[in-house]
Amino acid sequence: MATMLDEGSASDADLVGLAREGDRQAFGELVERHYDFIHRVAWRWCGNSTDAEDIAQEVCVRLGKAIRTFKGEGAFTTWLYAMTLNAARDMRRKTVREALKAEAFGVHALISGAIAPVPDSAAERLWAAVRQLSDKQRDAVLLVYGEGLSHSAAADVMACAETTVSWHVHEAKKRLKVLMRHAGEE
Repeated sequence: MATMLDEGSASDADLVGLAREGDRQAFGELVERHYDFIHRVAWRWCGNSTDAEDIAQEVCVRLGKAIRTFKGEGAFTTWLYAMTLNAARDMRRKTVREALKAEAFGVHALISGAIAPVPDSAAERLWAAVRQLSDKQRDAVLLVYGEGLSHSAAADVMACAETTVSWHVHEAKKRLKVLMRHAGEE
């Protein structure tokens, strides 16, 4: 099924509808439109450009498989946030599993390059500290402060109550104060 789309003329909802019906051009436009957004969220979550690229590509693959399940009950970007955060968590779990396997077999050389470079700026040091928070706290901070979402919108992405997001942000701020103090950044 080929549909002629004017560049940038279709809304996300229009593109999703066409992509759900198998329109590859609409799907390509949707991915192109949101790729930078997906990559930015992934980078903030993991702090590594290469991993962010891998996560973003994984999200695009998942999107291709899942587009037919998107019901349009919320914003498409809310769905993408959730999909991106899930892919980032999956990658971290996979990385941890692989590192544990390598260590168990005494293959320390495989993980020697896994140490992140020292951050150059205060903002990078702060995001490095954010990455030390629990998953829920990290997600809440990333969505509210990194992406500028309201607590309500972040709650939609995280599939929890708005008060829960507020609590995670509050707890994250307390933890970040401690982390930054230990790093000499307060």
